Amino acid sequence: MKKDNQKINLVRDMLIMIGDNPERNGLKDTPQRVVKMWSEVFRGYNKKNKPVVTTFENNSDGIMYDQMIVDSGYFFSYCEHHMVPFFGKYYFAYIPDKKIIGLSKVARMVDYFSARLQIQERLVKDVVDELEKILQPKGIALVIQARHLCKEMRGVIKYNGEMTTSDLRGAFRKNESIRMEFMNYIRN
Repeated sequence: MKKDNQKINLVRDMLIMIGDNPERNGLKDTPQRVVKMWSEVFRGYNKKNKPVVTTFENNSDGIMYDQMIVDSGYFFSYCEHHMVPFFGKYYFAYIPDKKIIGLSKVARMVDYFSARLQIQERLVKDVVDELEKILQPKGIALVIQARHLCKEMRGVIKYNGEMTTSDLRGAFRKNESIRMEFMNYIRN
């Protein structure tokens, strides 16, 4: 309880620092709401929240799958430089060797690593490192396209610009036709 009170007082101090009154009607419960929100959006710091990724042996049901498996989805994260959101879309692909996973696990892993203060480049690397370690695929790739509010709402103030980062390994790096097939999925 003492730790929660420290966090609530910190938010109250932040409200005072920006020139507002934490006692006014609209802000009275804001410190508690912010502390609760922080535990939700920064859940990636708690190792207990790391997804358990169950793998399945490729060919366990009589089908040896050696083609590209592609997944995409949306994510939200926070810039470690200004503590404002960046968000966008990810495109993930892998070519299995001996193991496969359910694609919901990719989304869960992206969400877990997104729930921290960070830079987009680290997000891509962390997700690929973790999934490559688990899957040991023939190839793995992740492309993230994101809008950064630190660029849109302050500083240069350029609306709707996207930053793209990628990490291509194994067959995706070595084989141009595989890489182009993946990039064509992204363009569509």
